[in-house]
Amino acid sequence: MPKNKGKGGKNRKRGKNEADDEKRELIFKEDGQEYAQVQRMLGNGRCEAMCIDGTKRLCHIRGKMHKKVWIAAGDIVLVGLRDYQDDKADVILKYMPDEARLLKAYGELPENIRLNEGVADGLDEEDEAADGYIEFEDEDIDRI
Repeated sequence: MPKNKGKGGKNRKRGKNEADDEKRELIFKEDGQEYAQVQRMLGNGRCEAMCIDGTKRLCHIRGKMHKKVWIAAGDIVLVGLRDYQDDKADVILKYMPDEARLLKAYGELPENIRLNEGVADGLDEEDEAADGYIEFEDEDIDRI
């Protein structure tokens, strides 16, 4: 029977925390790249994202990021545009929430973009009926 020489299998690698949480240099877009906000995850390493230029694109998550960097709806990502397909792009980088706030402060992202919540929930904080309850005034109750 062969002797085990390694330190573990794939579950050990999955449990490792790569040191990406520390401060890293903020990366701005270059030619052929665009900022985008993920609208929904499609599975199979793909997502649907709304780019800042107003185009909705089908984005492919690159292999280096696949199963290492988790992307969810509402995240700000940097995508590489394709010369031959305008409706498809490749996810190059996911911005951390503080980096996305810095991009917005620098004017790289438009002011109307919402950063800290997913696109899928659809309710604003100022919605009165967000919790599912309807408030009645005293006059309304008297009429019932």
